[in-house]
Amino acid sequence: MAMTRETLTGLLAEAFPDAQITLTALVADDNHWQAEIISAQFTGKSRVAQHQMVYKALKGKVGNDGDELHALALKTSAPA
Repeated sequence: MAMTRETLTGLLAEAFPDAQITLTALVADDNHWQAEIISAQFTGKSRVAQHQMVYKALKGKVGNDGDELHALALKTSAPA
């Protein structure tokens, strides 16, 4: 099952309402995305912690076991 841009944006915006979110389709199948997220919530957090926050926001919908999103490349940062 695939995840539309709207669904992915909605989940991320819900968790990071202050964020600037840019989504790029890596393949035209709604199943492979790149997300660039800039959020003040990432301030002082390691890159690993930032990515863990994003995966938590996606509520277990990423992975290989029939989930809605097969692949997500992440670029996360706090505002400059």
